[in-house]
Amino acid sequence: MKEYRTLRKKFSFLEMCKNPELAAKVTLLPIEKLKVDAAIIFSDILLPLEPMGVELEFTRNEGPVFRNPIREMSQIDSLQIIEPEEDLPFLMEAIRIVRKELEGRIPLIGFSGAPFTLASYIIEGGHSANYVLTKGLMHKDRSAWDRLMEKISEVLVRYLTAQIRSGVQALQLFDSWVGCLSPSDYEEYVLPYSKKVIDGVEKSVPMVHFATSSSTLLERMKWAGGDVIGVDWRVNLGEAWARLGYDVAIQGNLDPVVLLGKPDLIEKEVKRVLSEAGGRPGHIFNLGHGVLPNTPVENVAFLIETVHQYSPKSDRKGDKG
Repeated sequence: MKEYRTLRKKFSFLEMCKNPELAAKVTLLPIEKLKVDAAIIFSDILLPLEPMGVELEFTRNEGPVFRNPIREMSQIDSLQIIEPEEDLPFLMEAIRIVRKELEGRIPLIGFSGAPFTLASYIIEGGHSANYVLTKGLMHKDRSAWDRLMEKISEVLVRYLTAQIRSGVQALQLFDSWVGCLSPSDYEEYVLPYSKKVIDGVEKSVPMVHFATSSSTLLERMKWAGGDVIGVDWRVNLGEAWARLGYDVAIQGNLDPVVLLGKPDLIEKEVKRVLSEAGGRPGHIFNLGHGVLPNTPVENVAFLIETVHQYSPKSDRKGDKG
């Protein structure tokens, strides 16, 4: 959005995340212009790691970078269990500002990264093509791996609970990189910790459990928990839901690249996803991952209009409590 890019010329990404007024402003930007059905707080999945004792930097070309990656037990032992209200007060204040501004029109979503994804970031030092260092620690030093995942999980339970207490009305757990694992490795090394987070958070709001490249992991993700399982575009939504069972809701799953196409393509793909959902209650239409930076804003607006037009039924009356 033009308005967001104007702000980014004046402030760094972390400056915007850590300024409650700016974070609230960015959160609210799409509400009127795009007519979305929910707001998601402007933040980043990596923010809880910084007060734990990991140096986080966002670079122009590399994205998030950790200059002191965590790869040994002594480093893991030095990580702090944080108190989110004290260590990340800017996020909690941003949530309160947004809730007041929304005035019950639509609900507000909070979020965090999942334990594996956060662990992979601080082990690799940033993005990775093959996660060799992460898998290496996982397989070579099980005690260090478990210690790291325990600490991250404990922080995330506190972090997500603090967001609920600040006013969010739904949560999403992003396991962005877990698709690099085999089903057996996920089940042994990751599932217990995702489950610990999901089980440990207050049950007063619904939880979306999302991962990318996760078509081989869907059943195990359901074992880990979540009221909603988010799926990316690499799996047929109807088939994924049948595998998961209709006792759980599903979110997804349009390929974000479709939004670079023409309106007739967007309309066609929206109809396809809705057809796969079969008109069942419990489908949250969404992209299979984030909006790409070069996506035309008018295409996003058209997508939302089209979903509203073709959804068999919808309840967009906003705040439910």
